[in-house]
Amino acid sequence: MRTEYQVLVIPFIKDEHSETKYVVFKRTDNSNWQFIAGGGEDSEIPLEAAKRETREEADINASKFYFLKTISMIPITEFKDHKSKKGLYVIPEYCFAVEMNNAVINISMEHTEYRLATYTEATSLLRYDGNKTALWELNERIKANDLDRV
Repeated sequence: MRTEYQVLVIPFIKDEHSETKYVVFKRTDNSNWQFIAGGGEDSEIPLEAAKRETREEADINASKFYFLKTISMIPITEFKDHKSKKGLYVIPEYCFAVEMNNAVINISMEHTEYRLATYTEATSLLRYDGNKTALWELNERIKANDLDRV
């Protein structure tokens, strides 16, 4: 059963010799660019959902997950499983980042392609404000060497 929260995961590659790259994905259903996103299932806590979605959507099995403080609220009209729930109008989206050791990604059917992008490139591709805010936070945390590993 789908839970009443969403997770967003930003995969990134940090290279000491070049600029950090972020992985953005183009959705199959609406052609929008975004990060990994999905809802929690059953009794999953947000971190468990983030790890599962990361494996399912990009085949990334990494242990370096980081918690971001960005939380967006998304209207239930964006989710078929929540549209008819009385008294529910928005659900929170909890944000995470995952550090990758290499650029090997196998995308699921939810996406048609992915790109490794600089901060500026990723910002210009992304559609959703919540994705842009989480990216900004992650980029600032990387620059300040202030990531909260979970």
